[in-house]
Amino acid sequence: MKKMEVNMEINTISTKQNIKNVIFIIGGCLISAVGVNMFLINAKLFGSGLSGIAILVQYALNFPAGYTVLVGNIPLLLLSYNKLNKRFTIYSTLGTLSLSLFLVLTQSLTSVISVHDPLLLCVYGGILTGAGHGIAYANHGSEGGMDIVVMLVKKNYDSFNVGQLGFFVNCVIVFVGLLLNGITPALYTFMSIYIGGVITDKIIHGLSRNKVLLIITDKEQEVCNYIAEYKYHGVTILDGKALKGNKRNIIYCI
Repeated sequence: MKKMEVNMEINTISTKQNIKNVIFIIGGCLISAVGVNMFLINAKLFGSGLSGIAILVQYALNFPAGYTVLVGNIPLLLLSYNKLNKRFTIYSTLGTLSLSLFLVLTQSLTSVISVHDPLLLCVYGGILTGAGHGIAYANHGSEGGMDIVVMLVKKNYDSFNVGQLGFFVNCVIVFVGLLLNGITPALYTFMSIYIGGVITDKIIHGLSRNKVLLIITDKEQEVCNYIAEYKYHGVTILDGKALKGNKRNIIYCI
């Protein structure tokens, strides 16, 4: 009976977590779509990854970016289903469908604001797209595109520098955009991509990061007193032993 109750409780927690993930992934995609249509496209900028390619296609052929995102993600989602975690694939499919739909539904937002400063549009577009991407990724999903490529590469080539791969792809997108729209939008796009990357990283890893210090010193009491008095941190003393057998205390501080 107790085992059944525990299983029911675990299933309830799992269901609530899944619902939370779904809501946040959809919300993140909505935020990204608003960032693209209200800010980036308003300034004739583009973005990173598959979304950036979709925006370029929209500029060149007047074909809605949402449809390009959907079509471009189909082979990637099939690869993800065969090669990657099933939950990630399901959530990424949800993210792809949501982003594609919201990109189409929010197209009218391009004319909502009358700001003509490309720097402001670049900054806020980067913030919103980065935030949306980070929210989706932090909830075990993605918006498709390069996220799926990165996961596939990391699984098969763990030592491969995926950061360089993403940078190369974005350079190609920006170069094509430069040919289509000129150098000024291309430079602003680089700035927007960088801002979006920073915001994504902050959301995934948290706004603050802890550092662990292992301090080896002959003046351990003075160091401990200083940390406790001026830095307002606690310390832990660990027993250590040098290679030659001498015992030393190690100060451990987070």
